[in-house]
Amino acid sequence: KLTRLETESLTQASEVFYANPVSDFVTLAEFGTVRSACKPVPNTMGLCFGIGYGEMRLPNLLGHDSAREAQQQSAAWMPLLGKHCHPDTRRFLCSLFAPVCLPEVTAPVRPCRSLCEAVRDACLPVMSAFGFPWPEMFNCSRFPDGSELCIPGERDSNRGSVMCEVCSPDSGGEQEIQQNFCKSQFAFRLRIGSWSLVGTDVRVVPQGRSRVLRWAGEQRAAMEQSTLWLPHRCPCPALDGQHTGSYIALGHMQNGRMLLRRLLKWSRGEKELKKFIRMLLRQNC
Repeated sequence: KLTRLETESLTQASEVFYANPVSDFVTLAEFGTVRSACKPVPNTMGLCFGIGYGEMRLPNLLGHDSAREAQQQSAAWMPLLGKHCHPDTRRFLCSLFAPVCLPEVTAPVRPCRSLCEAVRDACLPVMSAFGFPWPEMFNCSRFPDGSELCIPGERDSNRGSVMCEVCSPDSGGEQEIQQNFCKSQFAFRLRIGSWSLVGTDVRVVPQGRSRVLRWAGEQRAAMEQSTLWLPHRCPCPALDGQHTGSYIALGHMQNGRMLLRRLLKWSRGEKELKKFIRMLLRQNC
């Protein structure tokens, strides 16, 4: 949420800075056909209602000139919040769909470029796994570099408190693997030998030879590296404690690395695992 101090800071900054709208965004306000105005954030706007401010400026940075339109379009991004790819995902999206309204500023206050880049770098691997690119309308180069009035990221956010979606031990893990098996570039049955932190990423090394269930990557040689990656450090219960038993891993290739999309520690018996694998292999990918 935006704290009172951050809101007051934006208000003070607005007294000496006029926030021009992003020229590449097609907003009706830029052409003078609709007067920019402050409107209440509707309580039916699940993405942004209760985020820490009560009024949004319309037209917004995506060209929506009514709260209803902004609400309808923003609903499509709710699933990304459930992926927990970055703690500031909601703040960034709301800065575009429901920009905070400051009376002293006659245009929407844009997100800082650093906020956009942090969310993009964390969430793009998740989006890419489902075949979605980073939208051009979210191009980070369009936003202020911090020297202008803009919405910053949450300075005190604790990235480590957000569980990796890759590793979440939810009850639908097997169903999710089944649904995403054909969408993934690779799928393995493996045992884990070790893992280590490399910069902000987690490097997972399988024990022995993994069984390849699916491989649709362009370079089979990359698989011989026997290394899997979790981008950005976050708690992964599947890697806690003793690395005994079997795991099923799904993922995709990115910049020559095998990035994990799902890592499931098998909690049932060997017979059930073999049956589950046969079911996966029967899919006509």
